[in-house]
Amino acid sequence: MFVGSVAFDVLLGDVHSLKQKRSLVRPLVAELRRKYDVSAAEAGHLDLHRRALVGVAVVAPDRAHCVEVLDACERLVAYRPELELLSARRQVLRSTDDIDQHDKHQHETDETRTETKDE
Repeated sequence: MFVGSVAFDVLLGDVHSLKQKRSLVRPLVAELRRKYDVSAAEAGHLDLHRRALVGVAVVAPDRAHCVEVLDACERLVAYRPELELLSARRQVLRSTDDIDQHDKHQHETDETRTETKDE
């Protein structure tokens, strides 16, 4: 299992209040959720009128799918005319449970080989 996340730091256009900011950020977050089936939220710069930090996370069985979804999310944000994407910080992590399961399976396989050799 892989967990991918990206934090979009965006500059909003002609915004003079937090209410105007919300009117731009909420639809963006809703579209990311709806279109790509991800978790998304405004996660930073909450007290600034013209800046927003939008976080997105996805869980997938393979790394390639995580990267594909995060790429699509980044394209959606980058092409929004009402905002400017300043940065996108991303990470894709592999679950330690998968690694433990792989190691356990590998250990069982090694034991089976050892038992077979001993007989």
